[in-house]
Amino acid sequence: MNHRHLKRLDRIWKDTPIFYITNCTFKRKNILDHKAISEILISEWREAKDRHGWAIGSFVIMPDHVHFFCCPASRAIALSSFIGIWKQWTSKRISRELTTVATATDRGNHGPRSTTPATGTVAAIVDRGQSGPDIIPQPIWQKGFFDHPLRSEESYDEKREYVLNNPVRAGLVKNPDDWNYWGYIDFL
Repeated sequence: MNHRHLKRLDRIWKDTPIFYITNCTFKRKNILDHKAISEILISEWREAKDRHGWAIGSFVIMPDHVHFFCCPASRAIALSSFIGIWKQWTSKRISRELTTVATATDRGNHGPRSTTPATGTVAAIVDRGQSGPDIIPQPIWQKGFFDHPLRSEESYDEKREYVLNNPVRAGLVKNPDDWNYWGYIDFL
């Protein structure tokens, strides 16, 4: 049996399903593990319920992907529409932030006319060695996303624990609490 691409379920027969979402950066480029970038992602998640009708639960921002849980609230738009809009808005804001940092003059480390990113700036994190606005990956996100509807309370607890331990499994920290890019927006 040939399964090129499994179809998404049209409907789930549960009053308020919780979805486990994974979204990866284009070509898995490590650009997300920086304070300015995480603030953009989190601020868009905070607005999701009012703008699009989706409550956001726990999340983890990894260098090249994000995991988060979401649940439709009142007047929720379709999940695929919500994710598409979220990716569009975060892409615009991230690109704007990276362009600003990448082209800013760094008077401290490289002289008054240098456009080389200073160590620790968003551009340096993204770039890991290059300079200039060409370092901004376009597009920011891979096409599509992975969604998994959770089927029980136990499933949510298991998945949340798995997600929160992702930075440990990746060797980025020894303890999940040591990772700076995780949290929750709404209780689901």
